[in-house]
Amino acid sequence: MSRQLFGTDGIRGVPGEYPLDDATLVAIGGALASYLRSGEVHPRILLGMDTRLSGPHLAECVAQGAVAAGAEAAFAGVISTPGVALLVREKRYSAGVVLSASHNPFTDNGVKLISPQGTKFSDLVEQGLEGEIFARRDSAGKSAPAALHADPSLDSHYLAALRAMILPGARLAGMKIVLDCANGAASELAPALFRSLGAEVTPIHNHPDGRNINAGCGSLHRESLQKKVVEVDAQFGTAFDGDADRAIFSDAAGHLVNGDGVLLAAARYMKQSGALKAGAVVGTTMSNLGLERALQAEGVRLIRAAVGDRYVFEEMQRSGPNLGGEQSGHIIFLDHSVTGDGMLTALFIASLISLRGPLAELTAGLAIYPQKILNVRVREKPPLDTLPGVASALAEANHALGNRGRIVLRYSGTETLARVMVEAEHPEEVERWTKAIASAIRSAIGAA
Repeated sequence: MSRQLFGTDGIRGVPGEYPLDDATLVAIGGALASYLRSGEVHPRILLGMDTRLSGPHLAECVAQGAVAAGAEAAFAGVISTPGVALLVREKRYSAGVVLSASHNPFTDNGVKLISPQGTKFSDLVEQGLEGEIFARRDSAGKSAPAALHADPSLDSHYLAALRAMILPGARLAGMKIVLDCANGAASELAPALFRSLGAEVTPIHNHPDGRNINAGCGSLHRESLQKKVVEVDAQFGTAFDGDADRAIFSDAAGHLVNGDGVLLAAARYMKQSGALKAGAVVGTTMSNLGLERALQAEGVRLIRAAVGDRYVFEEMQRSGPNLGGEQSGHIIFLDHSVTGDGMLTALFIASLISLRGPLAELTAGLAIYPQKILNVRVREKPPLDTLPGVASALAEANHALGNRGRIVLRYSGTETLARVMVEAEHPEEVERWTKAIASAIRSAIGAA
């Protein structure tokens, strides 16, 4: 049975509308508490949120349901998603809940559930929770949301844990860093972290007002970061997203470095220092062919997982590597964290620059193949390989490209979209085959 509420990154929607209406939110809290009580009598749930205007009310509704179902609710206030994940593990909470829609605009929000291990719950558990959520929602009565008060010691614990993860021998004193905080969860935390390590920090987009999260800033809008890095003569800059689980970088000259560049730089260092496990890195089907070839030159394999940090993590567990991530900037350093953490990734890169030199040199040799992604709005989601026109277009494209390119077709986990990605040595090939395959999908199942 397919899941109706949970996508690849929790439950997303518009606050006040299903599935983020009060009744469903209360039911989510109740269902989570009920599930946890099957294994312990008095479960403790930690809630956190990003800076969206709707966050406090959503948190209070989830807490109301959890408390009514026999759980204790603690509140970290504004904190990153990986911050909640770390605190759940280290402080032994039964589960975590983060109210965030990541890189989406403030008009959206979401509910991310975090297991006792600090990871996302499995697809199977989420499917079971859905049944309980629907049952509780249908029988819910009306009552006032629970009042929550943030515990500032939780932020302090998270920052202390991150400081302990700096690479041995690295010194950040005097390092010039620009931090684009996306007016989100990193707005106070990231500058505090790097200043506590002696860095000279220039923060931008760090004044959230509840509505400006991700607005023309952060990991999806890097122009102001690139400009500011050059303007202040910084060694590098980092752009986070709204809940700070991803990080995109600018080198000293203002050139962007995405998750593929981070994986290459980290893999080189970890292999040379004997820390890289299984001789491999886990990426995704979207990881650039240029990364795969650059890693091969270093004697490192690239293992591809499905798109989504949960699938990267699962493949890391299966195959043994301790480094994995996505182009989008979700990077998992498994020796330190079980989830992508933008602030940890920024700390790792800062450490590498301290130890090994400029970011541009750390990513040298990464030739990015031209890549294009087209989204096609669809009316249904049958397996794409069962559509004759699509299968024919795909076979023709694969034959034409051979080993000079890659094609990835997949559905969005959260929207009614089919995504067509084509990667090849020459831009004209990318353009041609992206359009051809997208047209075939549109003809077969395109939405009106």
